[in-house]
Amino acid sequence: MNHQGLLQPLQVRGCSIANRIVMSPMTRGFCPGGAPTAEVRDYYARRAQGGCGLIITEAVGVDHPSALGDAGLGEDNIPVLHGAKVLQGWREVVQAVHAAGGKIVPQLWHQGVLRLPGTGPFPEAPVSSPSGIWGEPGQLTALAEDKIPIDVRIGLPMTEAEIEQVIDGYVRSAKGAMLAGFDGIAIHGAHGYLIDTFLWDKTNRRQDRWGGSRAARTRFAVEIIRRIRMEVGPDLPIFFRFSDWKQQDFRARLATTPQALEELLGPLADAGVDVFDASVRYFDKPAYEGSTLNLAGWAKKVTGKCAMTVGGVGINKGMYDGKSDISAVDNLERVMQRLDNGEFDLVGVGRALLGDPHWPRKIIAGEQVSAFHSAVLTRLT
Repeated sequence: MNHQGLLQPLQVRGCSIANRIVMSPMTRGFCPGGAPTAEVRDYYARRAQGGCGLIITEAVGVDHPSALGDAGLGEDNIPVLHGAKVLQGWREVVQAVHAAGGKIVPQLWHQGVLRLPGTGPFPEAPVSSPSGIWGEPGQLTALAEDKIPIDVRIGLPMTEAEIEQVIDGYVRSAKGAMLAGFDGIAIHGAHGYLIDTFLWDKTNRRQDRWGGSRAARTRFAVEIIRRIRMEVGPDLPIFFRFSDWKQQDFRARLATTPQALEELLGPLADAGVDVFDASVRYFDKPAYEGSTLNLAGWAKKVTGKCAMTVGGVGINKGMYDGKSDISAVDNLERVMQRLDNGEFDLVGVGRALLGDPHWPRKIIAGEQVSAFHSAVLTRLT
């Protein structure tokens, strides 16, 4: 197989990425008090040593009281980006990745309605949501029954002041990322978390400037992106993860047509997004009828920005299809066909990299990769 497309460098603003292979963000939860340890440092450094051009960290809680809690992932040891000890830990992570020849960006995260009330570092903080709505009941989800509220109306809509406080928290965390030396900023706007609930019409029922039309539903994300861009300046790239599927509803659609997708993503691109990380469960699934383009391909087409594909690369199962019988598979030829056709610019690799930190180097060299075992989900390797 010709891997030349994967080996090409990519320049995104002031960030020079050595190749097109990206470590996709995966929540691990090994940061006591929110601070990465030497073990976390070495975990990320191994992926850079193994050939990843870019690493997007596990989701990092933004500086806001309701950002983190129990969201079905366990509430302990989720990283943050504020405080002297935390920032020093991240500096050491960044330095180790740079020493191995890689680049690294943190993924900023607010759990929103998926944070259970009364959990997290600030259990008294109310759950943040645009309209006080968790989602629609009775949809396909992998969430445990005790993580799904009996009443989908879980609280009050966020006030103007509360919205501003969350935006400020994102900006403070972006500033922390700059102080730690990261190469850019990634924003988690997918999977039913806070930003996604503003974008999704099932959870955003507002009729003020933060909801109503598609353009109005983008305003929360736009303000976060715009203010982060003002904080970090013109050189650091901004990545934005979005998805159709939500943890509340695997069959959800953020946009049912390319035109609707353009209405949602266009304002984000104008605000400062450089790379759209289109999260799907299967990378080779066409996004819309009448075209073979996947969601990343359509994001690139409608915005003119770079895009990253993700979803089952190197793995035989989609995310949430179960943790047993997961194995490494060689599906890279199908990825390469799309990359070589210019459908997207970067390839996100997730669980395959948990199984083998040297997956990129081995794949390109034609070597056998290590088998994936579900046990790697419970420890750093």
